[in-house]
Amino acid sequence: MIILKLGGSVITKKEAEEPLIDHDNLNRISGEIADSSFDKLIIVHGAGSFGHPSAKKYEIGSPVTDEEDFARKKLGFCITQSWVKKLNTLVCDSLREKGVLAVSVQPSSFIITKNKRIHSCNLDLINKYLELGFVPVIYGDVVPDLDESIKICVLSGDQIINYLGENLKPMRVILGSDVDGIYTKNPKKYEDAKLLNTVTSCDDLVAEGSLNVDVTGGMNGKLTELIELAQLGVESEIINAGKENFVKRALNHEKGIGTIIKKK
Repeated sequence: MIILKLGGSVITKKEAEEPLIDHDNLNRISGEIADSSFDKLIIVHGAGSFGHPSAKKYEIGSPVTDEEDFARKKLGFCITQSWVKKLNTLVCDSLREKGVLAVSVQPSSFIITKNKRIHSCNLDLINKYLELGFVPVIYGDVVPDLDESIKICVLSGDQIINYLGENLKPMRVILGSDVDGIYTKNPKKYEDAKLLNTVTSCDDLVAEGSLNVDVTGGMNGKLTELIELAQLGVESEIINAGKENFVKRALNHEKGIGTIIKKK
């Protein structure tokens, strides 16, 4: 089994003020997935410009101050949930058009968090879809939270990958980003940034982090989740999904395309 993450910065125009899909990237990647060899595959995609602006605007996941504030946050929850669901439909449609048997799995319909970490998540449905030969497509979403101080929160695709990796023990996890991998510094801001072939600790990464710092934590957040996964014996690799055939090569078991995150 392989888990493939498609970053929101790859399939959407993440810096856009309004939800905007990157049709060229999405359709190309869908074709690469269709042309790849895999036994079982789970796809997790980010929300990009379909989720982050509204989640940030309505401060979903920040402490609830009073009933009026909670009413505002609940509206933001509904709006964000609607937009990310629309993105998921576009992703699944693109995959099916290329011949991939993609089925949508909505996180907010079966996941509850506690203090912004997954607390309840029944994987029976996902396992059944895999058994039947489907490709489950999950995504970053907003979910209920058991912490009474926040009540609702943003659930990142990276945390979903961590949970799936820990409980399903995939052969490999691949993260498709908009950069070639993990750098010592942000490569979009610093010319002397160096690509790291292997990462085993957050100490390997200069604190500057990713240019696209979003409501789910940016590159530092992704790396933290992957290092936790590596400690459980699940290796992952961050690749540039914006480059032609990189996703296909990774799904066809080629390694060393980007940065490998593994146990020390």
